[in-house]
Amino acid sequence: MPFLVIIGVTAFFIFLEFNSIIYLRNRARRSYSVIDVFLKKRFDLIPNLVETVKGYTKYEGETIENIVKLRNKFSDGDYSAGSKLNSEYTKLLALAESYPELKASENFLKLQKELTKVENEIAASRRLYINDVTNYNTKIQKFPHMIFALFIGAKPMELLSFATEEVKVKF
Repeated sequence: MPFLVIIGVTAFFIFLEFNSIIYLRNRARRSYSVIDVFLKKRFDLIPNLVETVKGYTKYEGETIENIVKLRNKFSDGDYSAGSKLNSEYTKLLALAESYPELKASENFLKLQKELTKVENEIAASRRLYINDVTNYNTKIQKFPHMIFALFIGAKPMELLSFATEEVKVKF
């Protein structure tokens, strides 16, 4: 009888450990997907902003062309273009300061507000992702959980690199 209790408690422990590790890992994956959705939303708004700016700035074609090229590269999976795109995007917004009629454009102001909202959503999503990955990594590195994590092959996840926006996540 005590042998069956030990087996039952052990099986229950294994069940709880496995489920909690899988839950935390899947939560981190979901958080990463949310970031990806908001990044795509931001990059989908950029062409609208570019078109609006084009109408007002006839002499700033190089910045606009760079944004379009970098956005296409990023969309094709070249995540190294992300930091360059952010730099060009910042230049584009700075151009608005040189064109008062652009700053007053209702369409430009609407797009700017929408992009600001998306940027805030990206920042919130990144914080959630970092929290979820930290919880997962902490769980699989603490004793006695680490024994079970090693047994099922759970590996630590990497945090995002904010400096380059190059996302290299291994699941």
